[in-house]
Amino acid sequence: MECYSGVEYAELPRKFLWQESWRTVGRIYAERRTVEGKQFEVVDEGGEKFLLIYDARDDRWTIRPLL
Repeated sequence: MECYSGVEYAELPRKFLWQESWRTVGRIYAERRTVEGKQFEVVDEGGEKFLLIYDARDDRWTIRPLL
């Protein structure tokens, strides 16, 4: 995962690894804070949608494709 981090970690996701291929975030269309961390709904440069979940407790990212 590659993110812009200014005041805090993971302010804006920029790139992520999906199925052995780096994807560039084309647009963030939703962002949420949870008790565990942050979630971003994004569209990559190819138009595919993904949910990027950052769990701050474990310092771990999870990536899920969205339909």
